[in-house]
Amino acid sequence: MTSLDLASTERPAPLTGVGALPFPLRAAVTPALAIGALVVGGALALGAATRGWSAPFLLGALIVLGAPVVLRTLRGLLSGRFAADVVAMLAIVVAMVLRQPVAGLVIVLMQTGGELLERYAEGRASAAVRELEAAAPRIAHRLLDAAAHDTEDVAADAVVVEDLILVRPGEMVPADGTVHEGNSSLDTSRITGEPLPARVDVGAPVRSGVVNLESPLVLRVTAPARDSLYARIVELVRTAQAEKSPIQRTADRWAVWFTPVTLLACAVAWWLSGDPARVLAVLVVATPCPLLLATPVAIIGGINRSARRQIVVRNGAALEQLATVDTVVFDKTGTLTHGRPVVETIASVTPGGEAELLRLAGALEVGSGHLLARSVVEAATQDGRSLPRATEVVESAGAGITGLVEGRRVALGALSYIERRDPGAARILGELPVDGPDLRAYVTVDGRASGVIAFADRMREGLPEFVAGLRALGLSRTLLLSGDQQANVAPVARALGITEARGDLLPEEKVEAVRALEGAGRRVLMVGDGTNDAPALSAATVGVALAAHGGGISAEAAGIVLLADDVRRVEDAVRIGQRTVAIAKQSIVAGLVLSGTAMVVAALGFIPPTAGALLQEGIDVAVILNALRAARAPRGASGSPGS
Repeated sequence: MTSLDLASTERPAPLTGVGALPFPLRAAVTPALAIGALVVGGALALGAATRGWSAPFLLGALIVLGAPVVLRTLRGLLSGRFAADVVAMLAIVVAMVLRQPVAGLVIVLMQTGGELLERYAEGRASAAVRELEAAAPRIAHRLLDAAAHDTEDVAADAVVVEDLILVRPGEMVPADGTVHEGNSSLDTSRITGEPLPARVDVGAPVRSGVVNLESPLVLRVTAPARDSLYARIVELVRTAQAEKSPIQRTADRWAVWFTPVTLLACAVAWWLSGDPARVLAVLVVATPCPLLLATPVAIIGGINRSARRQIVVRNGAALEQLATVDTVVFDKTGTLTHGRPVVETIASVTPGGEAELLRLAGALEVGSGHLLARSVVEAATQDGRSLPRATEVVESAGAGITGLVEGRRVALGALSYIERRDPGAARILGELPVDGPDLRAYVTVDGRASGVIAFADRMREGLPEFVAGLRALGLSRTLLLSGDQQANVAPVARALGITEARGDLLPEEKVEAVRALEGAGRRVLMVGDGTNDAPALSAATVGVALAAHGGGISAEAAGIVLLADDVRRVEDAVRIGQRTVAIAKQSIVAGLVLSGTAMVVAALGFIPPTAGALLQEGIDVAVILNALRAARAPRGASGSPGS
């Protein structure tokens, strides 16, 4: 049990976790063993005393390494998955039966090597839900005696409706409630995306997931933690990820027709010769290694090229899906804007006094930790100007600040703060015409009205051209979905050429909008940066997060993460995705044409199984070299978007 401690702060741990692409060691075991078996078998065959051991060793290795591949493919067939590896499975089985271990081991190597490349390209699964849950508050300070402010620390899940809880500065609100006592500013960016602090007083509703910035608050709980807004965001991300169907591999789509053609070629070879070795030769040269290798190799190349542009592609499916999107949905705050307030307008009572007003205000704010104070100081010093030293500084948390600057008493803060100190000056400042947003700081000097500083979240540079570039790439429908007020959202959309805009949206409403688009047959690219965007990022066909703002949660919920604080890199990502898929398809077609030609030659008896395996290796090398072009920018694209 503790008493109310106004000085105590427990700041939430920083969010981390932009996903990496770990090397899948377990998937590398079988390809490594296949290579080792071929090397050892070849060494045994070279020795006069050991030559007789070579064939049994290689056959045993084929059975041990090939059996899991065969069983895995059979399980896939029984579950209704008709994939490209059916032909590889048949080649391995026939090689075992005909005691052709070298050809069989080469197929095992190519099959499992392709799976290894694909696993590497896909990377690790998203940990968005774990990140969200880790960031949630675990402890709530429940008041035992409201009059004495005695508290006890309990699990956040233990608070119930009508409980009074204390939220100290720096802490996240654990449950939805209303302000029972106190006043403060709240960081609501995790929930609404709005970067400007929200002021709350007695009676104001407060949502879980927001962070108290300045003064202690006593809240009356209106919903337990498990039913509060932050918990609903966690559940939305979990549900959205569970409902996303896994992408069908490009190889599997082509296998629907390639596998029956191969089986027909085998039947023709048997009908012409009755020789099972000829059937094996057809299977070996027809083993769809171009199907198995082209997509993962091209995707790895695309991932590496993206990384050079500071674009982290968290899984290969996201890059493949980028080539299919036709609709882009943007968040506003922190995505299309910089995500933090800056000085937008200065109105001085004295004509021409704006620079002096800003200089005095900046000097006073140097020692303040308030979000707006940093913006004032940056504006006052942006031209390299030095600021005088302020003394006798007294700050009222969340209200205002006063001090001596060059012998003059300067006060800066909310209009209510100025009114308590200098009612006449407050009246003049309240009537002063100011162009700009409603977030303002009022300034007096020696008790006389000096001026008003207005703050705004500025738009990023080059956005109209960026939106037009996405439209040129085939993203014909553009939407802006924001938790900010509709009055702030609509002008932004008009300025950028975004055709549809909706404001005042909660996270679940963003998810509903994305799902409605996908239900109408659209392929949706969602671009966002905050915790409130995480559910929609998970629900979209492809989610793109700006890591510079949203921290680990939005990054973990998205398939693609921009490390650079530049939303225009989304255009680069789309270009890379489209080119990567085009190269993969080109490689597949070229490989299948070569394999089809080899099938005809093998069916006529001109290619034995082992030679066919080596020929298939040559085709594989050609396919890989072509697919690796995805790692390079196209000629003439140096320095351009997408390069």
